[in-house]
Amino acid sequence: MRRTLLRFESLQQISSSEEMSVVMLTDEARRRALSVVCDADITRQLLLRLQGNRQATRIMLPEALLQLLPSTYEMLIVGVFDGQYQVMLMDTKSGDSVRIRISDAVLLSIISHVPLYIEERLMERQSTPFDEKAQGVQIPINSLDMTHLKAALDNAVEEENYELASKLRDEINSRK
Repeated sequence: MRRTLLRFESLQQISSSEEMSVVMLTDEARRRALSVVCDADITRQLLLRLQGNRQATRIMLPEALLQLLPSTYEMLIVGVFDGQYQVMLMDTKSGDSVRIRISDAVLLSIISHVPLYIEERLMERQSTPFDEKAQGVQIPINSLDMTHLKAALDNAVEEENYELASKLRDEINSRK
C-alpha cells in the first residue's frame, strides 16, 4: 500500500461557527491539501500548542502520556465512514493498533511528531490542490458528520444554493 506523509499547514476558524475550525494538512510537496473539521475542544488544544505556550502544555495529559510511549508509533488515515476519517494509531514494532479520531491524530502529530500518513488513493480522492493564498477551504461532503451536514444543508437552502443543497441531501440520504 502506498501512502502519503501529511504535514500540518494551518488552523482556520469557520466564520459561521465558533464551535468548529478546519485544519489544513498538506503533502510534503505542498501540492495537495486535506481539510479536517475540528470541534471547539480540539481547536483550543491545538491553539495552545501552536501559540508556543510550552510552559502551560508541558504538564497537560497528552504531553504526559507521550513521555510513556515508545517512539515507534505512526498513524494512518485508512478511509472515511459516516463523515469521519478513520485513523489507526499503530505500534510499528508490535503491529498493535487502535482507532483514534482524526482531530486527535492531528494534535498527537503536532505535539509528538508521530508521523501521520494517508493511503495514497484516499488522498487523491479527498484532497484538493493546495493554494496558500486561497481565501477559503474546501471540505469534502463525505467527511462531515450528520450534524454538520444538516447545518450545511440549512445554510445552502437559506442562501438558495440548490445545487449544493441537492448534493448535501443526497449525502444525508445515503447514510440513512
